Order: sequence, then structure tokens, then C-alpha cells
Amino acid sequence: MMIYHLIAISIAYFIDRLVGDPPQWPHPVRWIGSLISFLEKYLNHGKNKRLKGVLMLLFVLLIVFSIVLLLITISYRIHPIAGIAIESIIIASTIAQKSLKEAALEVHDPLEKGDLAGARIKLSYIVGRDTDSLNEGEIARGAIETVAENTSDGVTAPLFWALIGGAPLAMVYRATNTCDSMAGYMNERFKDFGWASAKWDDVMNWVPSRITGILMLIGTKPMKMEYQRAWKILFRDAKKHPSPNSGWGEAAVAAILGIQLGGINYYKGIVSNRAKMGDPLVPIQADHILTANKILDKTVFLFLLLLWIGGMMVEFAFTWFKSAAPF
Repeated sequence: MMIYHLIAISIAYFIDRLVGDPPQWPHPVRWIGSLISFLEKYLNHGKNKRLKGVLMLLFVLLIVFSIVLLLITISYRIHPIAGIAIESIIIASTIAQKSLKEAALEVHDPLEKGDLAGARIKLSYIVGRDTDSLNEGEIARGAIETVAENTSDGVTAPLFWALIGGAPLAMVYRATNTCDSMAGYMNERFKDFGWASAKWDDVMNWVPSRITGILMLIGTKPMKMEYQRAWKILFRDAKKHPSPNSGWGEAAVAAILGIQLGGINYYKGIVSNRAKMGDPLVPIQADHILTANKILDKTVFLFLLLLWIGGMMVEFAFTWFKSAAPF
């Protein structure tokens, strides 16, 4: 079964690279989001909000896992090719490499032409911070941070869970991530109700985010420093991020580019002083967005290769133990 998962993951990788997420196509995340909105409307009030948030998360994950598992089981019983095909499509819907790159390019292109107003608008579509008065470097920083953080959230983490448990666990990861993005806020409305979603998202991202940060440095040579210094920056700065996972991608990209990410952001006029990642050897420029996209591509390819190596080792070990068993 492991080899089927690996084939499905690889096909899903190429589907996303070629097709991405066309806005007119139906997407499971939209359905999951609708379910979350419905449950939040009826549960997020009164007492015991934290318990209700736990129940909401468990219900969403159970529904998603059960539906996908049923669909995959039926498909594989029809024929392995049918199973791989359906699993590939489902896994492809959980990753967003093409969309992430395109979103970054939509910020880069007007920025490169000196259209700061247009670049600010495009950046506002992908970040939560205020963008109205950002300069070129700050606009580019926002786009780079988005690519760096979402390399794991949007691509490698769902692929990791697809290896562990096929399409059902890949979709469970995407449902968890959606719960976190919709309810995992530290504000009055969601700080209790979204607590479980935020914590479980941290758990599911813990391993893939660290593998991703390490692969970023393995796959792309630092531009302004020696490898030894880049590794020090990664392990020095990754833990500074308020998220236990997001800092790994940001610190790695900052070290590779020789720039400094993080710093002051404004959210609805309220200042947020984020931890700084990397050493500012060069000022951040629009072209760094393109390099961040290249780092994304190399990292995901290496991650896919690592999945094949790990998956085949598990497959061979299982086969060996099965053949060596006395009965």
C-alpha cells in the first residue's frame, strides 16, 4: 500500500504544478470552511467555549476522515489504478505550490514596475497586516514571509501526512489547517473556541516544518554567507517566531537570501513587533520574491524525494519482516 501512496503523492505533485487550484473548480476546502462556519455559528457562544471548540474540531476531522477513507477504500476495491487516481486528485487538492507562487508573483510584478499601490493591494490579499503605507522593502518582505511560511503549511506538511496515511490524513491535515485559519485567533471571539484548532495545527506541523527548514538550506546555497553561518541562523532564529513552526521556513529563507525578515507590522492600526529572522546583509528587494519561489520549488522537490526514500525503506522493512516471520 505504501507504494500506492507514493505514486499518488507524486501524481498529485505534478497535478498541482500544472493545474493548481482553478477558482471555478469545486474545492474540498470550501466545503470544509462552510462546515466550520456553520458549527462556529451555533457553538461559539455561552459557556464552555473551549470544550465546544474541541468538539467542533473533532467533528470536522471525523467527518472529513470518514468521507475520504470511504471514497478511497471503494476506489481501491474497484481497481488499484482507480484508487491511485482518486487519491492523487484528493491529495492534489490539499497542496498549493502553484497558487502560492502565483500569489507571490502578483505582488512582485507591480513592485518591479514601481507600482507600489498595486503591489500593496496584491499583498493585502495574502497577509493580514496593514499594507496601505508599506515601502518596497516591506512589501517584498510580506510576500517572502508568506512563501517561506507556507512552503510547509501549504505544500510539504500535507505531503508528509499523505505518506503517513494517504489521502485521508492529508485531508485531515488540510481540515486542521482550515480550522486554525478560521478560528485559531487570540482575540475575544476565538481565543477559547479556537484553542484546540490552533494547538492541533501546531502538533501536525511540528515535524514537517522542521524538515522543510532543513531541506531549504540543503537545497539552496546561501547567497551572502557560508553554510556554517546559515545553519547557525536557522537554529538561532527559528525558535524566536511566535508560532512553534513558522520560524523554520522564515529563518531558512532569511539565511539563504542574506536578508532580515520579521520586525514591525501593523494590524488594523495596532503595532506588532515580530521577532527578527536572519542578518540584514543586504536590503530586501523585489527580486528576492523570485528567489523565494525558487527555494520553494527546490525544497518541495527534495521533500518529495525524501518521501520516496523514507517510504521505500518502510516498504522494504515491512516486506522483510513479513517474509522472515515463522508463520
